[in-house]
Amino acid sequence: MEVFAAFIAGIDNPTHRERTEEVLTWVTNTFPQLEQKIGWNQPMFTDHDTYIIGFSVAKPHLAVAPERAGMIRFAEEIKEAGYDQTNLLLRIRWDKPVDYRLLERIITFNVEDKADCTTFWRK
Repeated sequence: MEVFAAFIAGIDNPTHRERTEEVLTWVTNTFPQLEQKIGWNQPMFTDHDTYIIGFSVAKPHLAVAPERAGMIRFAEEIKEAGYDQTNLLLRIRWDKPVDYRLLERIITFNVEDKADCTTFWRK
């Protein structure tokens, strides 16, 4: 988690900082094969140099960006979890619980779907 230390320390709201650290630690522990990186000033995880998932912090929410394919594949489940979504990310409000089961399914999908991917982003 050293890779993310400065990012986490830069989150002013202690509740948001704690939740973000919790989520990033969970991803690290659940998917230890993924590499931690900071890209575009945001924490992200990669596998064999291909993007798997990224996170960003906003005043009302933690944003989770699994790429468009992940958003399409899990659109209904994201809606059922009560999260707002766009074409590229889902928003977990700070006052809502994190659906770790859904997050695990999204990350697993990306790891498996991009197993043979040779580029950072899907083409």
